[in-house]
Amino acid sequence: MSAPTPETAENSDRARTSLEALRNEIAKAVVGQDPAVTGLVVALLCRGHVLLEGVPGVAKTLLVRALAASLELDTKRVQFTPDLMPSDVTGSLVYDTRTSEFSFQQGPVFTNLLLADEINRTPPKTQSSLLEAMEERQVTVDGTPRLLPEPFLVAATQNPVEYEGTYPLPEAQLDRFLLKLTVPLPSREDEIDVLTRHAEGFNPRDLEAAGVRPVAGPADLAAARAAVAKVSVSAEIAGYVVDICRATRESPSLTLGASPRGATALLSTARAWAWLTGRDYVIPDDVKALALPTLRHRIQLRPEAEMEGVTADSVITAILAHVPVPR
Repeated sequence: MSAPTPETAENSDRARTSLEALRNEIAKAVVGQDPAVTGLVVALLCRGHVLLEGVPGVAKTLLVRALAASLELDTKRVQFTPDLMPSDVTGSLVYDTRTSEFSFQQGPVFTNLLLADEINRTPPKTQSSLLEAMEERQVTVDGTPRLLPEPFLVAATQNPVEYEGTYPLPEAQLDRFLLKLTVPLPSREDEIDVLTRHAEGFNPRDLEAAGVRPVAGPADLAAARAAVAKVSVSAEIAGYVVDICRATRESPSLTLGASPRGATALLSTARAWAWLTGRDYVIPDDVKALALPTLRHRIQLRPEAEMEGVTADSVITAILAHVPVPR
């Protein structure tokens, strides 16, 4: 691999600085969710989609809105409800009485950052309306494919499936999310910080008043993605990623392991993390750092294991502890 030119290195450093500023800007609105913020940045670098899961009231929607406010990108929000139709997301043909012809009216999916709020509160038929958009980055209506803007990212929030009124996402759609990020309840100190901000006048519906400003745009993303694409991966690291994913397929606690798409996703996120931390090569710790959010939604527990309290995270953690690490 050829050495980067000074100009390329400068662009890479500038892009990294912009994305670090992005993380700091989001922190003006969201307290104590640094792993989720980092996950969103990694997804932007990998051109991937993100599923945010947590109980109501832990700032999942605010997190995505703060990301949108920190970027110079077009953004739209869809509140997923039981009566939402696929055409409400993708758009539909509308009859124009003036021309006596049908014209296509774009749905909210035609944007750079789509916030799919509470995606698992709508039936599978409407959930599946995003499948083509997420994978092919286009929407086909009446046989005509229509390209989506670039960049395009779906940031979906969902409540835990144990909650009433939720529809589990199908495996095919889950596999199209690059990362599944859990948004936990805040610590006591962070929750006090949240209340203090509200007491001082913070309004989560007015991020501009909170001081959140755009600090990165499409040019920064393009430069960052170009730099990530040059992060080198040794044969040993590629083998390590494959061994981890193959171990999920052999786990007695699982009925479904990570597919080759999952292995590809883990390699992509590890490269993005390596670049964010200032390296142009991947080490095993990069793979370990992203294994949980990249793989937890791509595996399926056996019912008996679930009854015993086994979780997807605990299975992946055990696998990471047993798969030999390359030296």
